[in-house]
Amino acid sequence: MAEPHRIRDTVLVVDDSPETLSFLTDALEDAGSTVLVATGGAQALALVERMTPDIILMDAVMPGIDGFETCRRLKGSSALAHVPVIFMTGLTETEHIVRGLEAGGVDYVTKPIALDELFARIRVHLANARSAMSARAALDSAGRYLMAADGRGQLAWSTPQANRLLSTVLAREDGKSLMPEPILDWLRVGAPDAGPVVARIAAPDGQRLAIAFIGKGGEDEYLFRLTVEDAAGPEERLRRHFQVTAREAEVLLWVAHGKSNRDIGEILGLSPRTVNKHLEQIYSKLGIENRASAAALAMGVLTRE
Repeated sequence: MAEPHRIRDTVLVVDDSPETLSFLTDALEDAGSTVLVATGGAQALALVERMTPDIILMDAVMPGIDGFETCRRLKGSSALAHVPVIFMTGLTETEHIVRGLEAGGVDYVTKPIALDELFARIRVHLANARSAMSARAALDSAGRYLMAADGRGQLAWSTPQANRLLSTVLAREDGKSLMPEPILDWLRVGAPDAGPVVARIAAPDGQRLAIAFIGKGGEDEYLFRLTVEDAAGPEERLRRHFQVTAREAEVLLWVAHGKSNRDIGEILGLSPRTVNKHLEQIYSKLGIENRASAAALAMGVLTRE
């Protein structure tokens, strides 16, 4: 019986020492991982634009962009915020360990590296990262627009649906997305003891977005829910969402409210035959076959948060 296929972990090793790169590449590949290498911070930042590793081993002290700054920039990307970074350093002073953790690292190992210890830490942090990603994916698939920020108001992570809405509206600082000014002010005055907060911002497509605090996820993690506040009427919402004509949106609205073709015709001043023609176009555009499906899809849009 063939062994089940095992997904190979992708490990990015960032170190300016050829000896360290060679040593870790051989050990990690022998352990079944796919290894990417970068000899400096700039090369690592360019590499992750093309490929996302599962975990990163980062040398703390390198010429040019050091490991601390490289980690900060990596964590500024929502696509990489979930990737664990383990620092490798010969520096055992507390200040350097703290710098690595403040930059976004999850752990550190000291050189010379003990492979058994390193592999154990990699396993733990990969498991934690995948558990967190699974939870966020579940939230996203359920249509939840959620995000988290740290105490400085920098975006730590967001579900993909929320990220799509936020990508064009949040300001950036030092490579990280910043929450809107009302949220930043709220954090400065001692959130969450300062009471509830809601920030409203306008998106380029005309939508209004509301960001509301819903609780703390960790010592320095504030959770927020994003909702779309659409001032448009229900017909316009259906028209924009399904890319139908204005008249088709009107017909779809009344179908969602359980009206018959005759009722819809009387309301809109159309013959039942014309209403039926509009329904045929609606079914085709929505990729459905019957009235019940059309009503269910329309109500899903009209009742969405």
